[in-house]
Amino acid sequence: MSQSGNKIGTVYLVGAGPGDPDLITVKGGRLLRECDVVVYDNLVPDELVVTLRRAIERVYVGKKASQHSMSQEEINRLLVNLARQGKRVVRLKGGDPLVFGRGGEEAAFLAMHDIPFEIVPGITSGTAGPVYAGIPATDRRASSSVTFVTGHKAGDKESTDVSWEWLGQAKNSTLVIYMGVAEVEQNVRRLLDSGMSPETAAAAIERGTYPTQRVVATTLAELPERARREDLKPPVLFVIGDVVKMREVLDWYQKRPLSGLRVMICRPADQAGWVYLTLRDLGAEVLPYPTIATEEHHDHEAWQKIISLDIAKRWLVFTSENGVRYFMSQWQEQVGDVRQLADYQVAAVGFGTARALQQYTLKPDFVPTKATTVELADQMKGQLDLNGSAVVRVRGNLGDDRVEKTLADAEATVIPLKVYSTVTPGWSGEMKEKLFAYPPDVIMLTSGSTVDGLAANLSADELKNLTADCFIVSIGPMTSDVIRSHGMTVGLEAKTHSIPSMIEELVAHHRANPIRRAK
Repeated sequence: MSQSGNKIGTVYLVGAGPGDPDLITVKGGRLLRECDVVVYDNLVPDELVVTLRRAIERVYVGKKASQHSMSQEEINRLLVNLARQGKRVVRLKGGDPLVFGRGGEEAAFLAMHDIPFEIVPGITSGTAGPVYAGIPATDRRASSSVTFVTGHKAGDKESTDVSWEWLGQAKNSTLVIYMGVAEVEQNVRRLLDSGMSPETAAAAIERGTYPTQRVVATTLAELPERARREDLKPPVLFVIGDVVKMREVLDWYQKRPLSGLRVMICRPADQAGWVYLTLRDLGAEVLPYPTIATEEHHDHEAWQKIISLDIAKRWLVFTSENGVRYFMSQWQEQVGDVRQLADYQVAAVGFGTARALQQYTLKPDFVPTKATTVELADQMKGQLDLNGSAVVRVRGNLGDDRVEKTLADAEATVIPLKVYSTVTPGWSGEMKEKLFAYPPDVIMLTSGSTVDGLAANLSADELKNLTADCFIVSIGPMTSDVIRSHGMTVGLEAKTHSIPSMIEELVAHHRANPIRRAK
């Protein structure tokens, strides 16, 4: 929570790590959960920002070569102004704030303006990138020292300030070069001219620690040509030294079932954490692009009917995880005693909803054989005696009233209870830019509303360009119908209409028929 009165807030300069969102420190993750505003860079893992509480303000200040959304001076002033508003500010930076970043300059500016600050170290790409490529920074058999340098010249300088002559003569050492893809030829030439052997082992690591990282292992002399031939794009890290040869034995990262695949998830961010984690554990790079979000809705009239019910036979019907979450929160507000839920039998549409109920130690009494709302209503009508029952149909604002009508036809008293509304969150310009720079190989769509939200965030041409060469996975037939209505092709439809089934079947399909986006 923000500080009140005239108190000045604190700025936390936090290292987000090099790309894998799991590599942020425990303290960095805690500060993200507790802050009021996040000011973040281009190379920060998207998942860290997307999964923030909705109340947290987000300010993008990313920089790329020759493209700055905000100058460094403007960023410095922004941090001061936010702190003077009494806010807890996380300045989230890729890697480590003080390793080839501007964290030191920002901290000095804050100190000059009497703004309290803390620096939270992060894992730098110079150590993590090689590790994820199977290359140790040092090894007592091959390297007794490691040097980190920047390969990018600063400002208007004609060259870097690096002592290439000294580095070229170093023995039994590892050289790690940051930000040098544009100047790899000049930097390699300087090392060769300074005496380093052209046969020295070398590697280029593009997007290190991402599941879709690319590693090019070669020799120092061949490094510029290989980087050009492979069309490597920033961020790229160069590692030079005998430790590169150990990759043949130590390579461990890109050997999982979905390694190399970019998988786009359109599910609401506050429900998708376990999906992101599951896919990353399988080796996929997760593109977290929520196309829907939910907002709580209070139907006071319906709640009064529920509280005053005098019918003995009662059912609660849940058709979404959101319905479970918002209903349980409102039940606590309206009734307060969870033991009174024992007066109800519970129906759930499928795995995800049943899973959400289990988080509240509730086990559904009825689950249809097919996870659709139509099947739920039809099977309840056909298999249960609902005559004279009271049925509370927990729902959102989307969808039709077929469930209510079907259950009413079974002579039940149906009370529709709207507990949430579904809205379409807009994507920022930098989100769309990143999406098309590194487009997905797979898009997983878990409801018709996620499909509609995807179409709402893109123009017709953008949607076509994004999905034309993409493998689309649908959770079930109703979602598939919506996908096709937008002109997209369904590559795989889950047999049991659940997210675990989608993932399991995607793994099996990819193993049998490797998925690759057409280039």
